Amino acid sequence: MRNQIIMSMLTGATVLVSTLLGAAPARSAAPAQSAAGVDVPAEFGSDWHDPVTAAPPVTRPEHAKACEVTVAEAQFRDFTPYEGTYAPPAGCGKRWSKVVLRLDGKVKGRQYDRLGHLHIGGVEVFRTSTPQPSPDGIAWSVEKDVTRYSDTLRAAQPVEMLIGNVVDDTYTGVLDVKVTLTFYVGRPTAKAAATVPDRVLTLQDGNTLIAPRNSERVVAEVYATGSGGGCEEYWYLTVPETAPYSCKAHGGPYREVQIEVDGQLAGIAAPFPTVWTGGWSNPFLWYVVPGPRAFDIQPIRYDLTPFTGLLNDGRPHRVEVSVVGVPEGQSGWSTPVNVLVWQDEKSAHVTGALTEVRAGDLANSSTYTPGTEHRLDTEGSHRLTVTGHVDTSHGRVTTTVGRSLANTSVHTWSDGENPDALDARWSDDETVTVDGRGPARTTRTQRLYTMDGTTTLGAGDRLRTVLTLGDRATVTETYGGRRTAWSRLDDTYTGDATYTAFVPRDQRHAVGTTRERYRLYGTGGCYDRSLVSVQGVLTEDRRAC
Repeated sequence: MRNQIIMSMLTGATVLVSTLLGAAPARSAAPAQSAAGVDVPAEFGSDWHDPVTAAPPVTRPEHAKACEVTVAEAQFRDFTPYEGTYAPPAGCGKRWSKVVLRLDGKVKGRQYDRLGHLHIGGVEVFRTSTPQPSPDGIAWSVEKDVTRYSDTLRAAQPVEMLIGNVVDDTYTGVLDVKVTLTFYVGRPTAKAAATVPDRVLTLQDGNTLIAPRNSERVVAEVYATGSGGGCEEYWYLTVPETAPYSCKAHGGPYREVQIEVDGQLAGIAAPFPTVWTGGWSNPFLWYVVPGPRAFDIQPIRYDLTPFTGLLNDGRPHRVEVSVVGVPEGQSGWSTPVNVLVWQDEKSAHVTGALTEVRAGDLANSSTYTPGTEHRLDTEGSHRLTVTGHVDTSHGRVTTTVGRSLANTSVHTWSDGENPDALDARWSDDETVTVDGRGPARTTRTQRLYTMDGTTTLGAGDRLRTVLTLGDRATVTETYGGRRTAWSRLDDTYTGDATYTAFVPRDQRHAVGTTRERYRLYGTGGCYDRSLVSVQGVLTEDRRAC
């Protein structure tokens, strides 16, 4: 049907999904001027500001010797990976206070949003998606602190990078990408050093882990992304088979990423609802300001330390990741795993035991209500507590990890999926308590993700999308019950964009305003940056701290 909008997919395939609500905002009759004095065109042209995010840059050590190494340099025009060899930097030793990855990319013409990854020695050190280009061309960059992968980076390693795409007469954009690593010589602070593992492992044969026998802390990283040219790219909009909607899933939109050790549930997490740069039927929302995490996809972290005593027996153990809500064997999710290990250097073998695994019932219900306005109400929740101890050279250490997930969403749509709206929130609360010599140390992390959006196809095939996304987290550290550190993150994106659908690009007469404000403050200081773009022009870049 003409009023079902085709959303762009990372693989270049398309899927019929929703169009969502509201009257289109009026088009400007003539160029306007922003409060900052920047000329704003009446509508999007053939070029716009390079993509920019409000997220803070990676801090770098001052007055430290630095060495830069090029890890990958390629022009991606198909689904052939770049393959090369990484060598540690000459002249900067093997101990670094910080390692910073930087991707610089450029592309012009027409291209979909694409998902990419970088592996060094089999370890996934970076996962990203790409912006969509202007006809005249754009450039963008991404930075990431990769100090925690220092163990991998101390030796020569094979490199594999892929940003799969299609280049033909229609999709002409070739992704020209360069990735570098900058190494800073010196000793990290004691707190920073504690975050850098002794070993970084990958799973053998996809699901087998053999841990060092003197491990005392184990954390798994899972770069979980729903993508791949099907409805799992928009998993939060899926409905049960009984509801009349174009994107269906076995049990509705509830998703939960689980990790198991030898068949035993070891960790649960809510996936972040990433919106790629073609998402919600409207690329004009994302041309300048992408959604949170779109360019730097963060892994889910699971503290598996309670299982360390079991893992230290020198035998292979099965570690498997699955996604609740996706039928077994169905494609649509990628879940590569890294395993970070901290070792007891004074022990050859650290013994211990898993003492408790207490999982609550998984609640997952979606209720469909038919009518002139179709409605799907979804509620999901789950709890897990795991406790274990290890007997180290510095005494017995007991670790308890508790995690609590909750998801509520209201999805409404009319016949023809026009309008189509979603109001959803996901909470993921985690508490890790480490009790050994001295008072217990507790870290509590409260995550909240929100999505509130509507798309509508109005008169003259004018498609309008209005969307707000939120990425929030509060972290509190206590020692013996007294707070020692805290931080609070609030990354909020809002967008409102309209264009004429079903016509060539130069006839879309698109208008749009996007905003992002990223605030991070606590005992470590304050960061506050706001961006505003109108018709592709960056009209505000303000810092408040």
